[in-house]
Amino acid sequence: MIEGRKVAVVLPAYNAARTLRRTYDEIPHDVVDDIILTDDGSHDDTCAIARTLGIHTLMHPSNRGYGANQKTCYAAALERGADIVVMLHPDYQYTPRLVTAMASMLASDHYDVILASRILGNGALRGGMPLYKYFANRCLTWFQNLMMGQKLSEYHSGYRAWNRNVLERMPLLACSDDFLFDNQMMAQAAWYEFRIGEISCPTHYFPEASSIDFRRSVVYGLGVVRTSIEYRLARLGLKRSPIFTAAPEALLGEDNLQAVLAECR
Repeated sequence: MIEGRKVAVVLPAYNAARTLRRTYDEIPHDVVDDIILTDDGSHDDTCAIARTLGIHTLMHPSNRGYGANQKTCYAAALERGADIVVMLHPDYQYTPRLVTAMASMLASDHYDVILASRILGNGALRGGMPLYKYFANRCLTWFQNLMMGQKLSEYHSGYRAWNRNVLERMPLLACSDDFLFDNQMMAQAAWYEFRIGEISCPTHYFPEASSIDFRRSVVYGLGVVRTSIEYRLARLGLKRSPIFTAAPEALLGEDNLQAVLAECR
């Protein structure tokens, strides 16, 4: 707990058995009140290890996608009373030791959203980020900043922290169930004019760390461009987009929380 606010770490997992324990051990348990893992139909011992560690564990009966995994994670965190939610990959690509700093930035009430940036500083390439991914990251970030009027160093990190009210207000259930979910969330944060802060974060690319291949990276990149254009057209009043429309069925309200969690076991 920080400043009287309950801190939850959510772990969207898929075949994370080899790295989960190492990630868990470095989470700052002195400030984290709750740890939640959603297993997205893994074929290894991710669930068994998580339960051995005492992590609150949910499981999708089959693989539903990275975005669907996060929807379950956030629904569970809200249902269990979290005030601050930090999303951390359990593949140890990002250091868990920044959880305290990220949660503290939110607890200070200066920010609503914190993004752990691999681009601030020189950590991305030193950590093994493939050159084509680095170049694509820089190009896509430039384009999104232009389209959305932001000044972020990157939009594509998988390490984020959110205030409860942000997760409750954004129509997350209208977002993709796949990898584009992350980027759509950042576009929503900009749309609703939440205060977005960044912190420099080292990253580590190694065989056990999850990463999408070149083909899926291209699909993701095209989705980022489409999301940015949709954002600009919506701002100009030229097109309505469900991800920027707070329809009740797209919000993580009480009824929808229970519906999302009912699909798990």
